Amino acid sequence: MKTCLALVRRSKPVILAAACLLLAGVRPSYGQRPHNQKKAASPAAFYTNKYPNLLREAGYGQADIDRKVAQAYHDVFEGPNKVYFAVGDSLAYVSDVKNEDARTEGMSYGMMVAVQMDKKEVFDRLWRWSKKYLQHHSGPLEGYFAWSINPATLKRNAEGPASDGELYFVTSLLFASNRWGNNTGINYYQEARRILDASWKKDGTGGVYNLFNTQHKQISFVPVGDMYNWTDPSYYVPAFLEVWAEYAKDGHEQFYRDCADTARVFLHRACAAPTGLNYDYTEFSGQPHATRWAPPAFRYDSWRVPMNIAMDYVWFGKDRAWQQRYAQRFQGFLRGKGLNTFEDQFNVDGSRPDFILPAGKVKKLRHSLGLVATSAAASLMSPDANRLDFVHALWNARLAPYDDGYFDPYYDGLLYLFSLMHLSGKYQVIKPQTH
Repeated sequence: MKTCLALVRRSKPVILAAACLLLAGVRPSYGQRPHNQKKAASPAAFYTNKYPNLLREAGYGQADIDRKVAQAYHDVFEGPNKVYFAVGDSLAYVSDVKNEDARTEGMSYGMMVAVQMDKKEVFDRLWRWSKKYLQHHSGPLEGYFAWSINPATLKRNAEGPASDGELYFVTSLLFASNRWGNNTGINYYQEARRILDASWKKDGTGGVYNLFNTQHKQISFVPVGDMYNWTDPSYYVPAFLEVWAEYAKDGHEQFYRDCADTARVFLHRACAAPTGLNYDYTEFSGQPHATRWAPPAFRYDSWRVPMNIAMDYVWFGKDRAWQQRYAQRFQGFLRGKGLNTFEDQFNVDGSRPDFILPAGKVKKLRHSLGLVATSAAASLMSPDANRLDFVHALWNARLAPYDDGYFDPYYDGLLYLFSLMHLSGKYQVIKPQTH
């Protein structure tokens, strides 16, 4: 999926622990001036506490919607093809079962699902496992997490972090603190602060840096070595940074707001193509960053971008006009490729790439559920009258094996569940409760 250094996004991880800790020097960088956003009266959900339910708007009954979301959760976390596995009395992990590893991406996604759906035991199990087996407790990487581990042998496939894992860990822990308080066995706020405070102590010693490139105010691909100097557009979740500014209370509130604004500016550049497509990996300018495992293109990581932008549109609504135009471009391009047939990898001009990144052991383009899901989430911000076609397409999709036998209950499954949560209004900013 993402990798600090896996050769492919969806193929079996390569053990490259040493590469994760390359101590490459930092190239000169240039600050990004964020655009200022006014916090005036807004229809955004953070201010109104009203979340759109596009599934109701599409004509589905609330009882059917609730069952649909519950079934998706069951399939991903409890069913015969689940990716969630309990360990003993108090631990659990989420596995990319095809690739036989557990990743900070999946662990933190699982925690976000759990806190959104008020499943405290699931959340606590995942956090304890992450803290025990993935988090570094000493050395230059203290506070960060090894991004990949073999859950059978507990041998780490890499020591270095991938920044989106920490992004989701912090946000889900802050939400857990707000929802359940900090006196029920885990001090969630303290755990979130430990990650953030550790990040702020990283000054390049040992080749390890802040999760965010502090000059650019943009999230790094990996906060280690030269990978600190480029990025992944799917890691740009400005809504989460607004949450940090509200609830982290670590003295860096303005920095997080600046990073949220800079993320929106960056997404304008990264998604500038008429198609709305973006590259998997880019420079901080939004221009493509070549990697040794694949030529630049819209691939698996990029699927997450429209859903991240839709989240920002719904929660904070600070860039609505551009986000609406983006949704029109993106969905318009996919519609032109066939609503029920569009493939899952493209050059950003919309043409078919010469290089196909493998999914597991299969090197094949397909109409993938993960992209069906995130393209449906884009309907939350589209002003087009026919935007509900994408919602119906997701409703009618199945988390089940393809005709060729390929099945990904992990990545496809989690994006499917996330999208249903967004479209039903069940994915929300969790504000402090009275305890």
